[in-house]
Amino acid sequence: MQPWFFVQDGARLYAKYTPVAAGVFGLGVAVGVPRLSLALVAAGNAALLALLVREAFDERTGLLSVAFLVGSPLFLLTSSVFLSYAPTTLFNLAFALGYVRAQRSGSRAAAALAGLAVGLAFFSRPYTAVLFALPFVGHALVSLWRSYGTDRWRATVERVGLVGALGAAFVGVTLAYNAVVTGSAFVFPYQAFAPADGLGFGRRQILGYERVYTPSLALEANARVLWQFATNWSTVPPLGVLAALVGIAGLARDAVTGREQSAGGRTANDADLSDRTVRTLLAGVALSVVVGNVYFWGNLNVLAALEDPTDGLVSLLGPFYHFDLLVPFAAFAAAGAISTVEGVREVLRRRYSASVARRIVLVLLVVTVPIVGAVEAGALGPPVERNEAYTERYERAYAPFEDRTFANALVFVPTPYGDWLNHPFQSLRNEPSLAGERMFVLDRDAAGDVAALTAYPDRQPYRYTYRGEWSPTPADDEPIVPVLEPLSVREGDSHRIQTRVGRVVGAETASVRLAADGRAIQYGVERLPDETLAVTWVVTGRNVSVVEDGLRRNDDADSLTLDGPTEVVLSITFTQFGGATVTYRQELTVEPTDDGARIVWPPETRVCRLTPDCGYEGTYVAGTGDYVGGVAVNASVQTD
Repeated sequence: MQPWFFVQDGARLYAKYTPVAAGVFGLGVAVGVPRLSLALVAAGNAALLALLVREAFDERTGLLSVAFLVGSPLFLLTSSVFLSYAPTTLFNLAFALGYVRAQRSGSRAAAALAGLAVGLAFFSRPYTAVLFALPFVGHALVSLWRSYGTDRWRATVERVGLVGALGAAFVGVTLAYNAVVTGSAFVFPYQAFAPADGLGFGRRQILGYERVYTPSLALEANARVLWQFATNWSTVPPLGVLAALVGIAGLARDAVTGREQSAGGRTANDADLSDRTVRTLLAGVALSVVVGNVYFWGNLNVLAALEDPTDGLVSLLGPFYHFDLLVPFAAFAAAGAISTVEGVREVLRRRYSASVARRIVLVLLVVTVPIVGAVEAGALGPPVERNEAYTERYERAYAPFEDRTFANALVFVPTPYGDWLNHPFQSLRNEPSLAGERMFVLDRDAAGDVAALTAYPDRQPYRYTYRGEWSPTPADDEPIVPVLEPLSVREGDSHRIQTRVGRVVGAETASVRLAADGRAIQYGVERLPDETLAVTWVVTGRNVSVVEDGLRRNDDADSLTLDGPTEVVLSITFTQFGGATVTYRQELTVEPTDDGARIVWPPETRVCRLTPDCGYEGTYVAGTGDYVGGVAVNASVQTD
């Protein structure tokens, strides 16, 4: 039952990620509207950004920055999924706003907010929080140094100390959490999950995927990620980034000219923050996020194929490790846009009257709106379409569970990505207490399935499977056909099974194979029937065998001995003219008992072309699929 991205430590399970984001999302779950949390986090990020940018510039710039934030495909798509990036940015923004207001007003409440927020951000995503906080930490140290020996020293120490103390307290909470969960304060859960994952250069590995992350590869990967941010995932790309560059150029100009006065009327002194200083801190966030991410190989992983922007997670959710970069981007893009409009208006006012200049600017803005809309739609459309393909596939996959009531069910689920629950079927999850009306377990080998059935004998078993190939990228020409069938555990001295299959069109010969525990018996079919071929096989507590009526055995042994839970496989292969084959394959879970045998009925049936064994693409679903002419399967059992 190991869920995706969980660590199994003996009888314990714990998540790769800390519970901060889960706690935020749990608020929506608690009221029965899980996506409410997503909406609140997105709204909170927008509101906090507006307030922070107002502190750095003015109110209109703050409001416009929200437009640049919510217009970003990166913000829209990453905020719409249950990942930790948007909640962590919420805490980072609260920290920045609290810090600025504490410095300007001396408010202990604002300082406490900043400390709590940065602490929660660290608990959520430590490296992300450190990168965001670095410019503010630098400013705090400079403030302490400048105020030393003055009458402001004590007040500065109180403000900065309160922020630092509360932030450090949550660092302690994080380390304590590590100690409880992983056994070591300095081993984070993600390190326990994949010790070679994380920060730094050299060999990096997670779940069998391994790369040597060199500085040159890091620079190339991050350059491509930033290019994706600028050209595909920012607002009105690349115009939004150009506007942000104009805003940063304005900051650089003010630094060179020494201009301090801002629209907000705040100027620099030792007791508070000037607007220009806050803008510099925002620029510092951009720098620390960009440079710091070079040290993290996750930015290589999101790209998949380096040269293909339509591949990998970056094509679906954008460069989400750079999610915090949206904060300075939106702030400076808003400032740059306003500066550009004011610059155009100033040029026009030199040639025309003020009223005429305003009208011309208004006309230009009106003309620009549809252009901006078209560019924005062009940026948002492709990733939305790619995500839509995944949504449609999951809708098909979950269809058997829609509008269906379960009573104490035990559902075996397939494992296309290995022995993980909730990957890829995240909606098929268990209640924490394992006491829900539906319990999901992995469809594993015979021993694993029997163990699950034995552990929950009072639950009604089901097998959930599908026909098709579940690949990382949905294929429109190979839709998933899901199947949810009830199972029964039949127990008796013996089980006489008849498998009747249709004769494949063009078949010239046929053979039968019975296999169990790496041993097999081969049979030839003496005479092909006109329409259907029936094969009878018998399962007892000691062995399994095929009734040889109409068959020619090619091995000395006439039965296969059973020892413990076993996957018994009956294969019926038709060979067509030219050598092409179609194989009917039935897999039956058998458990020998003192009084006979238990079987899980019905067996799992697949129809394989050109191979005796196949994956989920061969799952037999009657009435669907492009099967070879004549394909049909029916099985019955008599238990004594």
